[in-house]
Amino acid sequence: MSLLARQRQALILEQVRERGAVRVSDLAERFGVSDMTVRRDLDVLARRRLVDKVHGGATAVGPVASTSTDEPGFAVKSGRQQKEKEAIAEAAARFVEPGTAIGLSAGTTTWALARRITDVADLTVVTNSMAVAEVLHAARRPDRTVVLTGGIRTPSEALVGPVAVAALRSLNLDVVFLGVHGMSAASGFTTPNLMESETDRALVEAGQRLVVVADSTKWGTAGISTIAELAEADVLVTDDGLDADARAVLEGEVDQLVLAPAR
Repeated sequence: MSLLARQRQALILEQVRERGAVRVSDLAERFGVSDMTVRRDLDVLARRRLVDKVHGGATAVGPVASTSTDEPGFAVKSGRQQKEKEAIAEAAARFVEPGTAIGLSAGTTTWALARRITDVADLTVVTNSMAVAEVLHAARRPDRTVVLTGGIRTPSEALVGPVAVAALRSLNLDVVFLGVHGMSAASGFTTPNLMESETDRALVEAGQRLVVVADSTKWGTAGISTIAELAEADVLVTDDGLDADARAVLEGEVDQLVLAPAR
């Protein structure tokens, strides 16, 4: 059975991450496509900064970017997987009900979600994200309360540390929306920042329900610190680029898996 380009690219990326490098000829044989088709797939992945193209194939991105403590800045991350993040945000917004208190962690996917919920009435939003708070404050709704935790600022525009944790531990939220750096069967939902992990755990504990928002490229990536196990998520909203094996694992762990079609 032939694969869609997005599915094939997800499998190629998985193989690059597992082996460190792939050859065009090997991939063409595996998927039953031409060398030119594989090269186009690698071009797509390279433009998204997910692989480095080399003569005859591709390698994993440089050693700094592949470590469990690497933390790209907000501007860099906001340019990655934009269509996927917008699709995820649109799907996740359906879980935001008027008159509720919600938590939004830091991250570019939760930032996209914030832009989708500016019209939701009578909403209280707690966040440790400066970017998320700016979006919601700019909407200037008199029926909205935005609570921004204090803390130490990270490269991803998150406020973390003991001040943020103390503020979150005193709150009770209906739903928490969590963005993550990586997710895997072994490590769960992870981050490369130790203080952000502690802050995110406090946010998760403050919510009655947990909705994780993460694009499919996060699968197989593990940051240094685990925020939550896969089974702790009531809902995982990701894009339809997730491969079949990952879907099977996640469907067995999370209560509800939502695949948003990226357009």
